[in-house]
Amino acid sequence: MRLDKFLQVSRLVKRRTIANTLCSKGAVSVNGHVAKAGKMLAVGDVIRLPDPSLGIEETAEPEYEVLELPSGNVSRARAATLYRQLNP
Repeated sequence: MRLDKFLQVSRLVKRRTIANTLCSKGAVSVNGHVAKAGKMLAVGDVIRLPDPSLGIEETAEPEYEVLELPSGNVSRARAATLYRQLNP
């Protein structure tokens, strides 16, 4: 599954266009490397993205481990089971 689609389906980012914008600005990394929106994810990948409530310039960047890659859209309750936050 593409990085931008995963961010939207998992509800880590509200809209896919926002995920694309974050990726094009170099704000999102996968496994320690800056990632483009089309990066294909695998289970176990670690995603780091800026906290949307703080803005891109802030230093707080939560990390999330991908636990599952869904085949389509998922419910709001199930979206939280797709990843695990690594740092509080």
